[in-house]
Amino acid sequence: MQTMIFSAGLGTRFKPWTDKHPKALAIVNGKSLLQRNIEYLQSFGIKDIIVNVHHFANQIDEAIEKNNGWGSNIIISDERNEVLETGGGLLKAKELFNPGEKFITCNVDILTNLDISKLLSFHIEEKALISFGVTNRKTSRNLLFDNKNRLCGWRNTKTGEERIAIPKKHLIGKAYSCVVVFEYAIFQLMEENNFSGKFSLIDVYLKLAAEHKIIGFDHSDDKLVDVGRPESVAIAESLFI
Repeated sequence: MQTMIFSAGLGTRFKPWTDKHPKALAIVNGKSLLQRNIEYLQSFGIKDIIVNVHHFANQIDEAIEKNNGWGSNIIISDERNEVLETGGGLLKAKELFNPGEKFITCNVDILTNLDISKLLSFHIEEKALISFGVTNRKTSRNLLFDNKNRLCGWRNTKTGEERIAIPKKHLIGKAYSCVVVFEYAIFQLMEENNFSGKFSLIDVYLKLAAEHKIIGFDHSDDKLVDVGRPESVAIAESLFI
């Protein structure tokens, strides 16, 4: 199975490190975020990995080459000309995926011990187009689900903005974990719905949710840290040795 690690972001919240380095190479207990995610995937037998690059792309290239991919087979998806966000980055990398095969994506700045084998089993059992990890952690941006874990919308609790794909009375807000299983059909659906250039996967989810099964896998008891700011490194170091 292939995985894509989204590593192209500018990391503006992670300054001053990202003034001179990509966030993917920020260190947590002696290992970069990129290395930690590669080793996390390896623990589930996943070694075929696509890494997209933009911000200080050469540093990521050099780290992968120097460390022989930390034992994995790494393919670079080059976004040096323009950072495309998660959705655009995934669509650009289409030709690097094995046609017809389901695959996984994750974000380089998220550290978790979510059990990917359980997520995959859940995805297959539910016959979903897309399945992703969610937790009950506090966030201002919530994905909204019905009582069967089907994605119905999105809400920003700070601004009050809502985007509802499936109107229902009682929706449950949960936080996105950024570990996602996709069916290969996602590429055709993105193209059919005129997605191109720079866009977020959240936009894709909300566009497709009414007609396709997109589902949340709750793993609230697992470890998860969004290493989005320098101060979150200490939290990550307390949980991931």
